[in-house]
Amino acid sequence: MSVVVTAVLTALVPPIAPLGYSVPAGIVVAYGTAVGVLVDLDHFLIARFKTGNWSAVRFCLSHPRTAIVDQSEIFDPGDVGVLSRLLSHVVVGGLVVPALALVSAPLAIVTGAVLYAHLLADLVWDIALLEDHANEAASMDDLVRTLR
Repeated sequence: MSVVVTAVLTALVPPIAPLGYSVPAGIVVAYGTAVGVLVDLDHFLIARFKTGNWSAVRFCLSHPRTAIVDQSEIFDPGDVGVLSRLLSHVVVGGLVVPALALVSAPLAIVTGAVLYAHLLADLVWDIALLEDHANEAASMDDLVRTLR
């Protein structure tokens, strides 16, 4: 999704020129894609905070294919948490976008749009999971753990 958002923005936003140098559209799309993927690295920090260990990072380093193919295997239920993940994404966007605006408004716009789309997709996904699992959960705690 980050690819699509960034590609559309490259057509709508003036060329990105941090420090006076124009950046080719392909680089901007690659940047936006990276932002959309790398924002999820906060999951590892949240899991570290909640569990007290880096087992998720160690798992990914010893099973790199899983990080790409089946991300549901990385974290145990409750290691990250829906609200913690969403809050972290909001904090990242709230800090990164204004900081980038000091360097380049178009770069901040691209970054903000990608992070917004990512957060929106996460919310839509979480609502779908909530609706799918609401009837199966024995308690609210079970439901929250299911949603990770």
